[in-house]
This record gives sequence, structure tokens and C-alpha cells, in this order.
Amino acid sequence: MDSILTGIFSAFGLSASAGLNAYIPLLVVALLGRFTNLLDLTAPWDTLESWWVIGVLVVLSLVEFFADKVPAVNHINDIIQTFVRPAAGAVVFAASARVITDIHPVLSLACGLLVAGGVHAVKSAAVRPAVTATTGGAGNVPVSILEDVISTVLSILSVVIPVLIAVILILLTSWIIWLLWRRANRMRPA
Repeated sequence: MDSILTGIFSAFGLSASAGLNAYIPLLVVALLGRFTNLLDLTAPWDTLESWWVIGVLVVLSLVEFFADKVPAVNHINDIIQTFVRPAAGAVVFAASARVITDIHPVLSLACGLLVAGGVHAVKSAAVRPAVTATTGGAGNVPVSILEDVISTVLSILSVVIPVLIAVILILLTSWIIWLLWRRANRMRPA
């Protein structure tokens, strides 16, 4: 049961990370699967450990890193990533859940797709437009770098310490619920 829960926590953390940057969690899973025993990727997910796949992921990570830092190009990149990030989230969820035999693969893929798609939707529809509007676009590069750092750290922690990811997700959800509750009480007439 413990490995099932840690596998699920790891999968949720990796798919959330894919919502910020599609290729970083895929690359982390590929490298950790290839060089460590932290992840034991089973077929067909063990394809991620291939040198060709790792090379392509490195190139795609670099392309996304630089495309996301150039004004106007970053908007085109976000449009493209609207399809790529949820798909990447689905793949890393299914590949890392370690419960693929216990949970139907379609359910794993759907969970990853929804988590990564949700994170990407919040990022591209709320956070980035707000940053652009409030900073005249000057804040986009630092925010993009921060997203890449968060995606990398979250990906590594999701594999190494998946229970920590669960705690962070619970605290973050509680904080958001508290903020919404507080906001609703302020809007209520006295």
C-alpha cells in the first residue's frame, strides 16, 4: 500500500510539473529511470530511458526554455504547449504511478492530462496575462525562469520525496480554500 500511495503522489507531482514545463518532468523521469533505481519504468514507458528519447527531450527542453523568454514567441509557445503539456502530464503520470497494473491505464492517463492541463490553464489564462498586464511584459522572463525552476524542483522532489509533495498539495489546497472563503465573506453585505 505504501508504494501505491508514493507512486500516486509522485505521479501527481510530476504531472503538475508538466503543466509548467512539458519536457522537464519527462527528462527527469527519463534520467532517473536510466541512471538510478528510484524509478523502475515498465514497458512501454521504459522507452523514455532510450538515449534517443533523452536527446530529443534535452533539445525540446532547450527550445521551450528559450522560446518562453522571447516576447511574442512565448505566446505562440503557450498556444502550442496547450496541447503538449497535458499530453506530457498524462505520460509522466502513467509512467511514474508505479500502479499501472492496479489502475487502468486510461484512468492514469486521464488523471495526468487533467492535472497538467489544469496547471497549464491557470498559468496561461490567469497568471501570465496578469504578469504581462501589471509589468508591461517585463516580468515575463523572471516568471518564466521561476516556472522552470519550480518545475525542475517539483519533478525531482516528486520522485525522491513524494510524501512531501502530498503535504505541499494539501497545504496549497487548504490555503486556496481559505482565501476563497475569506473573499466570499468580504463580499457578503454586513
